[in-house]
Amino acid sequence: MAIRFKHRLVAIHCFSNGNGRHSRLAADVVIERLFGGEIFTRSSQNLIYKGEPRAAYLTAVRAADKGDYDLLLAFAHS
Repeated sequence: MAIRFKHRLVAIHCFSNGNGRHSRLAADVVIERLFGGEIFTRSSQNLIYKGEPRAAYLTAVRAADKGDYDLLLAFAHS
């Protein structure tokens, strides 16, 4: 549920920059506060600069745009 919420929030694109960071933070709040779960750790992944982690994240978001959340879930757990 948190990943789908994150995906829908990033799709709104309410900021000129930082939509992904905002949506990931919001998903972490949902996971932690509503479900009492551990937040996803992303400290080892830099999604700001172009590179493999960012490319994998964008590929996962584009797949989710088409209704396939598997890559986004896998990325969130990586």
